[in-house]
Amino acid sequence: MEIFNTILYEPIFNLLVWFYNVIPGQDIGVAIIVLTVIIKLILFPFTAKGLKSQRALATLQPKIEEIKNKYKDKKEEQAKAMMELYSKEKVSPFSSCLPLLIQLPILFALYRVMRDGLRSEGFDNLYSWVANPGTIDPMFIGVLDLAVPSIFLAILAGAVQFWQAKMMTANQPPKNLRKKKGARDENLMATMNKQMVYFMPIMTVVIGATLPGGLALYWLVNNILTVGQQYVAFRKKNEQKVEQPEQPTPPAPTPAEPSQQ
Repeated sequence: MEIFNTILYEPIFNLLVWFYNVIPGQDIGVAIIVLTVIIKLILFPFTAKGLKSQRALATLQPKIEEIKNKYKDKKEEQAKAMMELYSKEKVSPFSSCLPLLIQLPILFALYRVMRDGLRSEGFDNLYSWVANPGTIDPMFIGVLDLAVPSIFLAILAGAVQFWQAKMMTANQPPKNLRKKKGARDENLMATMNKQMVYFMPIMTVVIGATLPGGLALYWLVNNILTVGQQYVAFRKKNEQKVEQPEQPTPPAPTPAEPSQQ
């Protein structure tokens, strides 16, 4: 627990209080937004890699299914062929889960920060260069109390989560690819993504409505930034597809004329 406090809780708590002190107007909501952007920038390489791996795995599913069918009764050879495929395509099957695994301890640390910081507690954990504000006003733009649950912010966070999930399903491989033999995992992935479109937003609203509004604000801003990141990544990938010229079909060889004697 001491390592958790040193690595995550105390740095995040001190950054939040420092932003609250230096940003004009001393609005804790603005401080949370700036803190969210900083955390997102730090995690950007991981989320970008996870997004790239998720799309790469989707396109590899037909090849993966071919390997499963080819080595159906030879698990060791199947595992070896899978690893060779991942190595050849430079894809890690675990990279898509990495951003979520990193976010979980950060969310827990943020929960403690919102619980302590927004109630003007825990100031004994401040670094020497961070001034003690004495008290923190939990009001955001003078309207929302971020120290208590906010249904409004929870619904907004759920709506953006829905938008983010819809973007992912819209950029899955085309249906005609999923119908091909050896691509059964594509149908499973598409079904799971469709379920996540509705499941995750509902969970976001339900959980967000029970936590401090500051945490819901963090998740809202984080999802907005993720949507922007997905938009840029998908747009760049689509532009690359358009720019790649189609390879011309070579003309059929003409039969040689018989030589005249």
